[in-house]
Amino acid sequence: MYSYFDNRDTLLAEVFRDTAEYEFARVSAAVDAADSPVARLDALIVTFAERALRGRRLAWSLLFEPVIPAVDAQRLRLRRWYRDLGAQVIDDGVAAGVFIPQDAGVTASALLGAISESLVGALNPDIAPPVADDPDALLDTIRAFCFRALGATEKERS
Repeated sequence: MYSYFDNRDTLLAEVFRDTAEYEFARVSAAVDAADSPVARLDALIVTFAERALRGRRLAWSLLFEPVIPAVDAQRLRLRRWYRDLGAQVIDDGVAAGVFIPQDAGVTASALLGAISESLVGALNPDIAPPVADDPDALLDTIRAFCFRALGATEKERS
């Protein structure tokens, strides 16, 4: 193994990077397949959240698990990718007049932080999610929050 990796930290960072790139590619593909800024934002939110909820332990490790500095550097890289993807969607929505004018980079960071933070309780592998929790209701609430934050009306989301 050490013929390929300098040390354990390098190996862990590589595993994290490969996994993060795979997950990002799925979200990015869903966004790219959508045909409008509203549909693209919806694809980003839904694909990210649904994949996280289906793979709780993986999502927890990618987003929240305490990690070594080499892995944290990869996590920050992952966050930049999502921010840049979200910023492009927001810029497109502002240009199309469906989102209010705003700093797309800051707003994308805030939205992705809100989405991730909203999932913490549902993803934590050390606690079982409450039986009464409804993933669809959680997702609907996250979606509504994100669209309201961007100034999209209910009519524009339909």
